[in-house]
Amino acid sequence: MPITESELAAARSAWGFGLLAISKAYEADGIGGARAVASRVLDEIYGYDLGPVLFKPTMASGEQTFRPTKRGALSYFVGHDPEYPLDGGFGLKGWRDVQSETAASFVDGDVAMWMGWVTMTDKDSQVTKVDKSFGYKKDASGVLRIVLHHSSLPYSP
Repeated sequence: MPITESELAAARSAWGFGLLAISKAYEADGIGGARAVASRVLDEIYGYDLGPVLFKPTMASGEQTFRPTKRGALSYFVGHDPEYPLDGGFGLKGWRDVQSETAASFVDGDVAMWMGWVTMTDKDSQVTKVDKSFGYKKDASGVLRIVLHHSSLPYSP
């Protein structure tokens, strides 16, 4: 059964709720709590069990720009990994709200791609808006998994 637009919307919401859960766990339980929640979120919404995830986070550079492994993604979200010394923990920034706006999507059976804007608001009401693309594939259980995640700051001419 082909992926529906409502499934794509639910998958984006799950990503946003995951980011908020990581931030709240950090505030309540420190880095250990945040790492446990982030690991669970990665297992629930990303497709690392399907193979490498094509993950290009917003604030990654050099040799560690691309994060095809769960460990690389976990470090991006929570930092504190000596293998990724430049990671500050994107998920630890006190996020309170995540909204997405669709530019376009493409669906072909059990694979879908989405691109648009994701706006995140932190506990101080500071807003970060990023350009984002997600690629999804349904796993054997019919769960939509992120297999491509590309994020960048908007171009300012």
